[in-house]
Amino acid sequence: MFRTTPTRLARVLALAGVAAAVTGCSVIDSFYPPKAATAQGHDIRNLYDIVFLIAAAIFFVVEGLIVYAVIRYRRHPTDTELPPQIHGNNLIEIIWTIIPTVIVAYLFVISWQTLNTVEATSPNPQVHVVAIARRFDWSFQYLGPDGQSLIRGPDGKAVSLPGTMVVPAGQTVHLSLHSPDVIHAFYVPQFLFKRDVVPGKENTFDFMVDATDAGQTFRGQCAELCGIGHQGMSFEVQAKTPTEFDAWLQQQITQAKATPAPAASGAPSPSGSPGASSVTASGPPSAQVTLDLTAKNVAFDKDSLEAPANQPFDIKFTNADQATQHNVDIHKDSPTGAVVFDGEVITGPDSRLYAVNPLPAGKYSFVCKVHPTTMIGTLTVR
Repeated sequence: MFRTTPTRLARVLALAGVAAAVTGCSVIDSFYPPKAATAQGHDIRNLYDIVFLIAAAIFFVVEGLIVYAVIRYRRHPTDTELPPQIHGNNLIEIIWTIIPTVIVAYLFVISWQTLNTVEATSPNPQVHVVAIARRFDWSFQYLGPDGQSLIRGPDGKAVSLPGTMVVPAGQTVHLSLHSPDVIHAFYVPQFLFKRDVVPGKENTFDFMVDATDAGQTFRGQCAELCGIGHQGMSFEVQAKTPTEFDAWLQQQITQAKATPAPAASGAPSPSGSPGASSVTASGPPSAQVTLDLTAKNVAFDKDSLEAPANQPFDIKFTNADQATQHNVDIHKDSPTGAVVFDGEVITGPDSRLYAVNPLPAGKYSFVCKVHPTTMIGTLTVR
């Protein structure tokens, strides 16, 4: 009969330890949230670390005692009778009641403290942003220096940035969440925080991106199933230095106060997202090529287009998604390359004729700026 000797058992345990060491890093990493990018996220991460370490300690102690008991008190071939049985031990029962009580009370206290810290709002935040979540896109509006009135254009409508929120790193941002239709959720993984966007209710919170993360872009998404286009309801948070942000915000105010030039084709001018060079539908009238492109179910109907090099061309863009914003941007090389054309964002169902200035031969990407992670295609110019 096969018997487990102490030497053989030690070898088995050693092999198990080596396997655990090899796979341990990847397993532990999978349990951990991403690196925090905000002051509030660091508090949440610290709480997570404490809870994880306590849970891991309990796991290894309990599993270790189970393994010890199985090995130490295993039945041997010569065992023919039950060993002496022990029934009840008041001291042990008191200990294993007190220890969990202390652990739960400690976790309650530190969780409450973290919740109060994360939920705290500043009486004088440097920036006020209004986020509007609707099926199936995000738009962001900014309050002026007074912190009360929205930045508005000459038509009286608030200036909205589709799919992108720009914030100053190292400064407090006060975010107000609104929804005109169904429940959505604001979620950025690096913020370690999620907040529901409820119709008819304003949810607010403060956050501060780490100053060292200026220049970084964080991907966000709706984290509440809100309909067929939910998977494409994403957005970006761009962190700038305070100086860069002030210049950018002043640019938005100046552009909003300026009266836009009328477009020759009758189509409104582009929304003018930050950092993009815009070409309006009033562009060159001599285009000989028109490319058809349709957005439906939060996707382009084509994943590749071709256009002539060094000649103007048109893009006939149709947004077939009801109450959803889309557009067409053209980027040099990859979807994250320089923007060479910025098409007007339109809410479906609607259509626009984009006039694109001549482009040199090469590879380009066309992207919906509102859904940059899911609506992407390749444009070949030759």
